[in-house]
Amino acid sequence: MVPLRSLLFNVVMLLSAAVYAPLMLPTIVLPFAVRYRLVSGWARFQVFMLKCLCRLDYRVEGREHLPGGAAIILSKHQSAWETIAFQEIFPAQTWVLKRELMWIPLFGWALALLRPIAINRGAGRRAIEQVIEQGRERLQSGIWVVVFPEGTRVAPGARKRHGIGGAVLAAETGYPVVPVAHNAGSFWPRRGFHKRPGTVRVVVGPVIDPHGKTAEDIRRLAEEWIEGRMPELEGNRPAV
Repeated sequence: MVPLRSLLFNVVMLLSAAVYAPLMLPTIVLPFAVRYRLVSGWARFQVFMLKCLCRLDYRVEGREHLPGGAAIILSKHQSAWETIAFQEIFPAQTWVLKRELMWIPLFGWALALLRPIAINRGAGRRAIEQVIEQGRERLQSGIWVVVFPEGTRVAPGARKRHGIGGAVLAAETGYPVVPVAHNAGSFWPRRGFHKRPGTVRVVVGPVIDPHGKTAEDIRRLAEEWIEGRMPELEGNRPAV
């Protein structure tokens, strides 16, 4: 039943995006908090449909580590799942992402409503400066910033050195870093069609205080904590 359930979910996801995105465009005139709640409703609906159609749920461990104010999330990146589910799990947020995503008709237009930090990955230092400048403004507005420091989705069991952009943002602004590990790729593979039943584990780590630390210190601490949790999270992968 996994192929059929996955097909049904994909159809629902695509059709709902085609309907929902144009409806959200007029929300650009609303305050961000209201706009975010409305636009992210699509993501919350997908999480609900994953549970209903694919029997894919999640649980969060370590919520007690979440700070009271805005923060920078440095997260493992394995799947499309976390880009959707994080909108239900964490406070109002935006993301550092590649600018090409903004060019996708309908989807990119709706994404722009959530004020992402859309960078040109080939811009080098200029991209880092953009992350600092726009990230500071988002954080000061109370918006959390989500960074996937691996830069791309990495398959379960694989590892890619974490980039330094999110760590530089923390070092320059003083906002706390929240490391997050999860095993979503074991259920929704990065290039796979099947959404396998089960429960994604999302583990929130202790906050990393950037004060007195270099960007490299922050990057290393976050990477060590995240990658240190992955063997446990990936120990019981569902059968393919």
